Amino acid sequence: MDNMAAVPVTAALILVGVFYVVRWLRARRVSPIPGWRTVVFLGGLFALWLAAASPLARLDEELLTAHMAQHLLLMTVGPAFMLLGLPGRRRPLNPVFCWFAATAVLVGWHIPAVFALGLDSEAWHHIEQGTFLIAGFLFWWPVIPSGRCGTQPQWSTVIYLFLGTLPCDALSAFLVFCGRVVYPGYMNVPRHFALSAIQDQECAGALMWTCVTIAYLVPAVLVTVTLLSPGGDSGLRDTSRSPVTEEKGWLRGS
Repeated sequence: MDNMAAVPVTAALILVGVFYVVRWLRARRVSPIPGWRTVVFLGGLFALWLAAASPLARLDEELLTAHMAQHLLLMTVGPAFMLLGLPGRRRPLNPVFCWFAATAVLVGWHIPAVFALGLDSEAWHHIEQGTFLIAGFLFWWPVIPSGRCGTQPQWSTVIYLFLGTLPCDALSAFLVFCGRVVYPGYMNVPRHFALSAIQDQECAGALMWTCVTIAYLVPAVLVTVTLLSPGGDSGLRDTSRSPVTEEKGWLRGS
């Protein structure tokens, strides 16, 4: 992304952050909303800035590892943090639809011919980034608690997260072990960090493999520990009112 395009993206993210903080401050007058929500939400916005408007965004045409880091920030980090930072209820979405939509975006944009569109055209690159962001929100929607009364972790969430790792693992393994440059557009570009094109590709695959595994494993472990802990269900029922109280404060703060 060039400097001219980075300016409006940065301005838009700042406006969203200011709007969120104002709403949060107003809502706290009615009902206490944990400050960690604000920190996490702003962290999600920062992840989006890193992906779309920081110096990292200007490296994506010359370094596949930087391009992969963009994808991870847009699809894995940013949406998860932003959903965690929102206290209100959210309409439930079908997990099967969310999984297939996110998988289709991930796999589709890494097909070499389609990937080349994002490298060769600024417009297609923006479309690529937008679809990754939407896919990220869709994927995390069934995982992040929505604040609904009685909402409880389920074993289906653990299975959902496990299935989510499969396409990422397959793609990562292919990039690491295929032994050839999959995206020719990175063969004739300035080299960074003394990485050849194939080494850059292997680093990109390893980055995706590691980050996605950690990002999906952590919530899966937390859900599993909650479900297996003695009295876990009763504890969840006792605390299920808190997110609803937060939501009322959030809405009245407008």
